[in-house]
Amino acid sequence: MPEKLKLPMGIEDFGRIRKDGFYYVDKTGLVRELLENIAYVNLFTRPRRFGKTLNMSMLKYFFSKGSESALFDGLEISKEKKICDEYMGKYPVISITLKGATGEHFAEAKAMLRRIIGKEAMQFQCLLQSDWLTEAEHNQYRALIATDKTGAFTMSDELLKDSLQTLSQLLKKHYNQSVIMLIDEYDVPLDKAYRSGYYESMVELLSVLFGSAFKTNDSLHFAVLTGCLRISKESIFTGLNNFKVYSVKDVRYREYFGFTDTEVKQMLAYYGFGNQYDAIKEWYDGYLFGNTSIYCPWDVINYCGDLRDGSVAEPQNYWVNTSSNDIIRTFLNQSNVAVRNEIEHLINGGSVKKMIRQELTYRDLDSDPNNLWSVLFTTGYLTQSSAQTGDTAELVIPNREVQWIFIRQIREWFQEETKKNREKLERFCRAFQENNTEAIEGGFNAYLKKTISIRDTNTKKEMKENFYHGILLGILGNMDGWSVRSNAESGEGYSDISIEVEDKGIGIIIELKYAEKAAFDEGCRKALKQINDKNYEEILIDDGMKTIYKYGIACYKKRCKVMSDVTNL
Repeated sequence: MPEKLKLPMGIEDFGRIRKDGFYYVDKTGLVRELLENIAYVNLFTRPRRFGKTLNMSMLKYFFSKGSESALFDGLEISKEKKICDEYMGKYPVISITLKGATGEHFAEAKAMLRRIIGKEAMQFQCLLQSDWLTEAEHNQYRALIATDKTGAFTMSDELLKDSLQTLSQLLKKHYNQSVIMLIDEYDVPLDKAYRSGYYESMVELLSVLFGSAFKTNDSLHFAVLTGCLRISKESIFTGLNNFKVYSVKDVRYREYFGFTDTEVKQMLAYYGFGNQYDAIKEWYDGYLFGNTSIYCPWDVINYCGDLRDGSVAEPQNYWVNTSSNDIIRTFLNQSNVAVRNEIEHLINGGSVKKMIRQELTYRDLDSDPNNLWSVLFTTGYLTQSSAQTGDTAELVIPNREVQWIFIRQIREWFQEETKKNREKLERFCRAFQENNTEAIEGGFNAYLKKTISIRDTNTKKEMKENFYHGILLGILGNMDGWSVRSNAESGEGYSDISIEVEDKGIGIIIELKYAEKAAFDEGCRKALKQINDKNYEEILIDDGMKTIYKYGIACYKKRCKVMSDVTNL
């Protein structure tokens, strides 16, 4: 049997995927859709890791002068002979990503932008010898690609602002053909500028750069931009008469970013992982683009790749490592009790109705905390539960993976909150070394009331127990002079939490149980029985602890009960 195609984990270059034997989920129908519904400037807003960059690469390979038609053999667009004859390989294409146009300071970000545009301009060194350009135009091109002794591009600020328009005019004159412009991750420089304190300067720069490229540029055939947020009110795109935005709420182009259910089934069948379909659907499906259910392609490809390697058996969280997830932390920091209750409802499988503003500015994030719902929606942390028109959407957490991200961020946020009241924290911790079950129970109940609990009926019991485990571990780990271990091997198993208070010779063992239907006493007894049956105290005795306190803690929603046992040596 022929060897299976490789999985393109982290590969976003269409040419490499097609030439080097990687699996490709055919999205070339995007070319036909784009040409049949063409606007002068087309903006696609999707969450990160949904194939935006790969699609832009595919468009570049299709339209660029001298492109290899063989790359598209057997793909959907190859059936459209008229389109291929008229458009394939016929256009000069300017293709840049602004992902790297960032810096801690504005000067650094500008230098990166010069580098990005300068390196793209260097792809067209045919302009240096072009008989179609005047000497002044040759000089303009030389200025675009000029560098100093360190290799840094030296174009002036004035030229930088007109650089895309200038390059497109030179290309049109040389090729006698208007230019297609592809700009990926257009909003990343604004995001970084907002967080680093030079937002107004970056808005002004991009306004002029995009204005000259799109509003007053008769050399442009059409442009495609991608990003996470629509920033139309920043005046970046002001005055464009033929400007179309396609967001996750739009039906058109819905199937071209992310994987459809059919595409996932085909991939799993090809690699022999059909038995993983239910798990993949639970973890990575659930995004609703227009009226179509969509999987996150980054996750599906990475999980299939790990399954092929034999490195994992269960679904993993791949999306969490592609961003800092700061937006959830910001949301929690600005939330009140009512909002935290709504987040808890979402985590437990519910939905909330919210007004969605798809034209947010970064300034809006601080002006009204309610706008954060819109950001969570546009960036993929929430999705609409059904296709809806208008500004209101019924929001849900899309899948198990994003639920996991919320839970982890909540846990970290809660740990930070507990540190703010040091006296309360130490009083609670001391209750464990004093065997004061009443104080432990009262203190933990008070903490649980301030956090967000998991009671989703679809969530496994182990996951619920892990949530309470993480909350308690985060509190106890702040106690000075304590040696706190989680899931440490001891006796005949692994205790949830074990603690050594060395200066007092006290050892503490904690086992947590989720109390189904509020059966607290039963949960506590099961926990204590597990501690004794599996001899969890053995490691503490070996380390010289003279008094061992054993705690069985049963939790349900935002309540707990504590029972204890003691061993004196």
